[in-house]
Amino acid sequence: MSPLAIHAGVKALAHLREHGLRARDVAIVPGAAGGPKGLILQKLDQWLFGSWLPSAPRERTLIGASIGAWRMAAACHPEPEAAFERLGDLYCEQTYPHRPSAAYVTQTCNNVLGGLISGGEKALTSHPRHRLQIIVSRGRGLLKTPGRKLGVGAGFSLAVLGNLTSRSQLARHLARVVIGDQRDPAFWLKAKFDAFDTQFAPLTPDNLQSALLASGTLPFTMEPVRDIPMAPAGAYWDGGLIDYHLALPYSRIAHNPAGGLVLYPHFNNYLVPGWLDKSLPWRRAHRGPNRDWLDNVILISPSQSFLQTLPLGKLPDRNDFRYHGLNHAARVRNWKLAISEGERLRDALASFIDKPDPALVQPI
Repeated sequence: MSPLAIHAGVKALAHLREHGLRARDVAIVPGAAGGPKGLILQKLDQWLFGSWLPSAPRERTLIGASIGAWRMAAACHPEPEAAFERLGDLYCEQTYPHRPSAAYVTQTCNNVLGGLISGGEKALTSHPRHRLQIIVSRGRGLLKTPGRKLGVGAGFSLAVLGNLTSRSQLARHLARVVIGDQRDPAFWLKAKFDAFDTQFAPLTPDNLQSALLASGTLPFTMEPVRDIPMAPAGAYWDGGLIDYHLALPYSRIAHNPAGGLVLYPHFNNYLVPGWLDKSLPWRRAHRGPNRDWLDNVILISPSQSFLQTLPLGKLPDRNDFRYHGLNHAARVRNWKLAISEGERLRDALASFIDKPDPALVQPI
């Protein structure tokens, strides 16, 4: 069985049947939040951004939250294949003592980002074709200027309860901020599309690292990032709290005459709107009122048969830190083995592009 699952929206499926999958038609590449799960896409990312997409140069929006934003930043490096390799190594080799402090985790993640960027701030924010957009969550209400843990706990408790009632209630506690390349008009994002207050800030060499850190800042596990340069004042957390799998209004660009496809390398075969929606299956994007947003999306992900071949029969995830405890070598070994297995995802996609078979594509 194929290691790769391919799903497509109705317009994307019609396009695949007529034209196959062509690099020139890809306008947007999203990157989901999900921590270590994103490691499985390293080999695929290296091929996509190292050779396939550059074969048809055009302006493309690369948008991400958390590890997805980190991956999209690696894609903007002048040598993307080396940047993805560096990101994978640095991420795998994080080590933590028993019950690390939030300050310790924050500093460790900041070190990972420093190693990824490696002095290339200007290059990553001024790529000749890629337009990087980083999603972060800004606190509102009790989370606007949180002090002690008690205030943060109360703020997020209210956020969880509100989100359980409806996703729009979460907007009382968190706002979306997109810190991105000003050369990108991003009209498809700037026209209001949901209940969240969405603000936009310019991405510059001076705020790249703090924006990436904020986009991956887990509540309680890490310290909030405060007052990102050029962005609205406040406390920032993980962009995935609002946009876990980036269920955004992609269909607004479907009729782009230069090509309006969204190619979405993902580790799941479905999209969960926000992190707090993970345990709410009725919130999955293809079941919601905005399912047409995905009409022009091609979603590629590991198949169930592929997952069964990985260490522990699953993707790397944050629970592995607890499972392996202080046996860091075992965790690193398993994660790097999973990364190497990702070559099969890359090869399966390359084979599909070479010989498109719509029978292999399922509807989103």
